[in-house]
Amino acid sequence: MDVLIHLFVGLHIIGIAALLGGFLTQMKAMGQGTARFVPGMLHGALTMLVTGVVLVGLDQAADHHVDNIKIGVKLALLIVILGLVYVKRDEERIDKGLFGLVGLLTTANIFIAVLWT
Repeated sequence: MDVLIHLFVGLHIIGIAALLGGFLTQMKAMGQGTARFVPGMLHGALTMLVTGVVLVGLDQAADHHVDNIKIGVKLALLIVILGLVYVKRDEERIDKGLFGLVGLLTTANIFIAVLWT
């Protein structure tokens, strides 16, 4: 079971890397006002959602302690991120504030995962 959990943690990290990497590649464009949500950001957020749900299920099945409040906060942030990226995915230009919000929420999600113990 632990090998399966570690596999999904790795996939979860790949998802967050795709989301954050897509954001970081658009930082220069954000400064010019031409940033857009690239497909990798949507795919990364979806990967995070699916692997996160699987990880919670696997942890509960293995009788590991799951902090439901932490998971709920992370899920809420991810749903906001996913909603923004999905709705605005076809737009050529995204408002700087909205694009920055996605980056901020993504970074917050990472720090919640790492620091909330």
